[in-house]
Amino acid sequence: MIEQIDTSLIDWSRAQFALTAMYHWLFVPLTLGLGIIMAIMESIYVKTGNPFWKRTALFWIKIFGINFAIGVATGIILEFEFGTNWSNYSWFVGDIFGAPLAIEGIFAFFMEATFIAILFFGWDKVSKRTHLIANWLTGIGATLSALWILIANAWMQYPVGMAFNPDTVRNEMVDFWAIVLSPVAINKFFHTVVSSWIVGAVFVVGVSAWFLLKKREKEFALASIKIASIVGLVASILTLWTGDGSAYQVAQKQPMKLAAMEALYEGGTNIDLIAIGILNSEKKSHNDNIDPHLWAIKIPEFLSILAERKADGYVAGINNLIEGGYPTEEGTALSVEEKIAKGKLAISALARYRIAKKESNQAEQTIQRTILETNFPYFGYGYIKDPADLIPNVALVFYSFRIMVALGVYFIFLFAFALWAGKKNKLDTNRWILKVFVASTPLGYIASQAGWVVAEVGRQPWSIQDILPTSAGVSRLNTGSVQLTFFLFLILFTILFIAEVSIMLKEIKKGPGVSNHSSN
Repeated sequence: MIEQIDTSLIDWSRAQFALTAMYHWLFVPLTLGLGIIMAIMESIYVKTGNPFWKRTALFWIKIFGINFAIGVATGIILEFEFGTNWSNYSWFVGDIFGAPLAIEGIFAFFMEATFIAILFFGWDKVSKRTHLIANWLTGIGATLSALWILIANAWMQYPVGMAFNPDTVRNEMVDFWAIVLSPVAINKFFHTVVSSWIVGAVFVVGVSAWFLLKKREKEFALASIKIASIVGLVASILTLWTGDGSAYQVAQKQPMKLAAMEALYEGGTNIDLIAIGILNSEKKSHNDNIDPHLWAIKIPEFLSILAERKADGYVAGINNLIEGGYPTEEGTALSVEEKIAKGKLAISALARYRIAKKESNQAEQTIQRTILETNFPYFGYGYIKDPADLIPNVALVFYSFRIMVALGVYFIFLFAFALWAGKKNKLDTNRWILKVFVASTPLGYIASQAGWVVAEVGRQPWSIQDILPTSAGVSRLNTGSVQLTFFLFLILFTILFIAEVSIMLKEIKKGPGVSNHSSN
């Protein structure tokens, strides 16, 4: 059985995992973004034979390599933490969650490792086309690695394709393709990958603008801005589209997350979407009758359209989700108290089933297994002590969502403007434009991190939606040990981050220079 553990241990374990994940995600989106850009540049080189494009591709491949190496290091630590800090979670769902991670490991350490070796050391040893294929396959390998990680994460948000085995107290995979082709997984994959292209595009535009400000490498910088802006604009539009799909999935599968994204406490039909707003810090409880918003600019009925694809669609607020009683496709929604009761019944039935098994009481086993299977969809609620624990950090989710969306819209205008300015030959003559491009470089990272805050903080307190809260998934460790490793990781990751930034800045200052490779 999975038992409740000290809350300070849970908080520190969550903090350590969040620290590792957020540092890791500083490197992954740039890897995915640069991967597509540098492959396009080398494709132009192979097609035209112009050594300029080889020199351009070489520069960005070098930056890609620096970033890739640090990303691998943090990613390995992140996967280890499932075993060290979340062993109950790993035991409970390892049969399911482990499969995507194992496949990801094959792609990461075999496919990527093979082709990245050709990418960096094969310029003078293989043909142009072979090297180009290695370039594309390196990026594809990184994307496929992300695919399996995102499938695993999507399963945590929407667990499907599984059955609970009371004999082993583990969830077991029964439908691999249901997990892989889950609508949540598909939307999450495309939304995350194309938004990562934005990070790479903004980075390339910012670095290239710096060269123009320094009056260096004009041809290289203008060409890089053009390619990156095309990729970025396409990616920004696709991100807007996939984001809509992701929001719809959240509305259908994780309504509490959607309610937190909008700070919506009282739902209904024809619900407006808050475009811009400020929350009321005086609101301390979901049922204190204080208006959650100080002010807000709203888009009429758009949240209902977003969530239900119709203006009069019903959207549940936080209070509705806790109190229940609103209409759903299955009937009337249960209250949290009713779900908690069913969860406790499932946990109790599991315990009684195991006792009956030890006593070889087949009839009692059948009875308790039926009770368990009937109530298992609410299993995790049996560990919830207070209905208010099901409400995530509303302010953090609300503001993170708006930062992500606002920056997404900003990037559309940024890339469109960069293409227009490049066509009008205004890029290298307007320093304020270039300064805006340089200043925009970190915004891609901010938007990407904000997206993950919405996704992960918004689903709290669940490590697996409705099935396992974080309080029941953590390892039985000494809190002091987790605190110590938290600060050790903080120091280590900060050093790695500073080292990566220093090395990249050094290479950027050198510039593309002259290729030392022959035109094989």
